[in-house]
Amino acid sequence: MNENVKIAVVGATGAVGREVLSALFDAGIDSERITALASERSDAVELEYGEDTLEVEKTTPESFRGMGLVLLATPASASRTLGPTAQAAGAWVVDASSAFRADGSVPLVLPAFNPELLGAGFKGKMVCVPSAVTSALVSLLAPLHKAFGVVRAQVTAMMGASSAGVTGVGELERQTAGLLSGRELEAHAFPHRIGFNLIPQVGDFLAQSPWTEEEAGWTLEAARLFGVRGDTPVIAGTAVQVPTFYGHGLSVHVQLKAAVPVEQARTVLKASPALKVLDAPAEKVYPMPMLVAADPTVLVGRLRPFPQAPEWLTLFAAIDNAGRGAALNLVEAGVRLLQRPA
Repeated sequence: MNENVKIAVVGATGAVGREVLSALFDAGIDSERITALASERSDAVELEYGEDTLEVEKTTPESFRGMGLVLLATPASASRTLGPTAQAAGAWVVDASSAFRADGSVPLVLPAFNPELLGAGFKGKMVCVPSAVTSALVSLLAPLHKAFGVVRAQVTAMMGASSAGVTGVGELERQTAGLLSGRELEAHAFPHRIGFNLIPQVGDFLAQSPWTEEEAGWTLEAARLFGVRGDTPVIAGTAVQVPTFYGHGLSVHVQLKAAVPVEQARTVLKASPALKVLDAPAEKVYPMPMLVAADPTVLVGRLRPFPQAPEWLTLFAAIDNAGRGAALNLVEAGVRLLQRPA
């Protein structure tokens, strides 16, 4: 990789963007190579980068000139414009939004699962990464699928407020403080009050469909990721917005092709470098969102057989949605793209 390649982080002031900068710093990328970009309202904001400071610049088409890599930590609406623009400027582009996940011409890459796509030939210079929930599900299903075969997985995803970015975090903070002071504040980032509440809707509902975009995305993204290898497990479930700030918790029911002892499944999961098994419930040890901050793995635990259905396995998982579920995937994919032969 050329040590002088310039890297632009778009959406640098957001929840994922800040994690991207942290991951780039941890990867040893000098601050002189980093350009922090955001919308006009964040122009001139200063962000810490190790002991250095980055001044945020307004994103314009000219921002991508001379960039070797552009990491998009932006909403899908922005990525649809910025991705092609950055690509046309000659940069490699990695997008974390849902903008291109259904586009068969843009590779969908989970670096821990299908990194070979990043070295293969494909049209254009842009790839995208899956959602945090899909990242967690594929990471835990992949070793089970390889060892035993997975037919389907049903998930209830309990998603922290940061799934709506810093706006969602801020709204949860304000509503919590307001409710504790006897005041009810209006909802803006979410369809209903998130403070002291659960909302069984994350994202918009699809037209003429009972599924939200978030929920439908898991099925689509898993099909794209597993599809190239055949025998795709079906993934479906419910997304629930919960009043925690960071981290997602996933209650997952997995149907294997045949009954498998739980201990055997646990051994397979422990062997995966993408996972960390925390499974000692008698000692109150299991995955929780409060444990995932800055953890590069997906936490898995509460493994148990499904009553009267021996081919089913029930478990609980947790992922740092801004870190492992987005920023680390962006950075790992981007670094691999820069390592491609010229």
